[in-house]
Amino acid sequence: MAETFTVRVFAWSDALALARPIRGTVFVEEQRVPLELEWDEWDALAEHALAFDARGRAIGTARLLPDGRIGRMAVLKEERSRGVGAALLRALLQSARERALPRAVLHAQTHAVGFYRKFGFSERGEVFLEAGIPHVEMQLELEPPPGSAGS
Repeated sequence: MAETFTVRVFAWSDALALARPIRGTVFVEEQRVPLELEWDEWDALAEHALAFDARGRAIGTARLLPDGRIGRMAVLKEERSRGVGAALLRALLQSARERALPRAVLHAQTHAVGFYRKFGFSERGEVFLEAGIPHVEMQLELEPPPGSAGS
């Protein structure tokens, strides 16, 4: 039986101590993103989704900026292919819909384009390098959540 996990959304002040080590491991160590590119002023303005395993250990994170940009999605290597990334993305899309954002936009690493397509994202523009890694911009038009005033 697969180990279960939960996802919760936090402000950066509450997420920092848990999200930072995950992003450091995935982006800085595994993907060799320069440390100075990983941390930016947008963290303090974003909502941060965190996934926790059954023991309460943080195993994944992603952020949603006020303009609907999703990014910094990272799942610890040993926890990948269990649906953690999908759960993080669903949580942030739900938050974006609750905030009545018209769309979600992200820069997908090219190997992850298929993952985002499953959620309805589509590519916009050409492949570009970000932190030396090929990316493509993707966008999803959002509908308000069921039962909201906008539906």
